[in-house]
Amino acid sequence: MKYGPLGRSGLIVSRICLGGNSWGAKGRRGWGKFDEAEAPAYFKRALDVGITFFDTADTYNFGRSEEIMGATLMKMVKREEFVLSTKVGIRMSDVANDVGTGRKHLMASVDAQLKRLQTDYIDVYQVHRLDPHTPVEETMYSLDQIVRSGKVRYIGGSTMPAYKFAQMVMVADWKGYARPIAMQNLYNLIQREEEREMNRLCHEQGVGLIPYSPLARGFLAANRSKGGGGATERSKNDVNVQPDTYRDCDWEVAERLKKVAAGKNASPAQTALAWMLSKPYMAAPIIGATSLDQLTSAAQSTDITLTADEAKMLEEPYQFRVSPAN
Repeated sequence: MKYGPLGRSGLIVSRICLGGNSWGAKGRRGWGKFDEAEAPAYFKRALDVGITFFDTADTYNFGRSEEIMGATLMKMVKREEFVLSTKVGIRMSDVANDVGTGRKHLMASVDAQLKRLQTDYIDVYQVHRLDPHTPVEETMYSLDQIVRSGKVRYIGGSTMPAYKFAQMVMVADWKGYARPIAMQNLYNLIQREEEREMNRLCHEQGVGLIPYSPLARGFLAANRSKGGGGATERSKNDVNVQPDTYRDCDWEVAERLKKVAAGKNASPAQTALAWMLSKPYMAAPIIGATSLDQLTSAAQSTDITLTADEAKMLEEPYQFRVSPAN
C-alpha cells in the first residue's frame, strides 16, 4: 500500500479508501453483504492490506452504515491509526430541518453522527450535496465552527458543479474559515467529465480527489456481458448497470483494459485503479467490496505503473457524456 497527503494538508491517507455504501445494505440490495456480523472480516482484511482510510455518510442506509462502523471498526484498531470521513446534507427524514447544509441541520447532524460512529471526532466531514436554499456563507461558517469545536478535523465536498465548490473555497479564504481539502466526485475511465473543470480546480487549489465509483459500478472490472449480467451478484442485480447503460466507446475501453492488464500481469480492475492513481490530483479512489479478495486486489493496484502510451490507449475511446454534477 502507498500513502500520501490528502490535498495540500498534513493528513496522510492510504491511496485506496474503502467506502461504506454497502454497510447495512444486507437485504436491501442483492450485492449488499455488509452487516454487523460480516463487517469485521472486511475491516480486518482492509487493515491487513494497508487500507487505513474509510468513508461513509449519514444517509448510507439511513445511518446504519455509520452504526456498523462504530460497532466494529472502532473496536478493532486505535482511533489515531485510521482516517474516517463521512458526509452530510442529503435528507434523513420527513422532519423539515433534517436535510441540507444550514446551521441547524449541520450542528444536529454532526452530534448524531459522532454518536452512531462511537467516536469523539471525524477526520474529514464532507458536504454530500450543497443545499440550494442556504447561503454558502452560512454553510462555511457553520463548518468552521464545527472544526473549531474539535468535532471535525478537516472539511470537504462531494458531487456539485465546479463553480459551487469554487464558492466554498473562496468564502473560506475570504473569511479565514476552515478550507476544504477533499472533493468526492464521480470519476472513472468512462465518466471523465470532471476533467473539464472540477479536477483542474482541485489541482490548482490543493484539494485532493477521493472519487467514488472508480470502477463504474463494476463495469471496469471488464467482466460484463453486452447482453446483460456478468460474473458478480451486482452485475446481475444492479438496476443501474443494465446493458443500455453503456455505450460502444465504453465497451471499447473495457476491451482495451483487458489488453493493458494482460501486459501488466494484472486484472482490468487493478489497471483501471492504476490509471486513476496516476493522475496528479488523485489522493485515493473510494472502492466498494463484496469479497475479501477485492480488497487485496485493490491494494495491489498501488504498485502498478502505466506508461504514457498505455494511459493514452485507455483514454482514446472516450466520448462526451453528461456530468451528474450539472
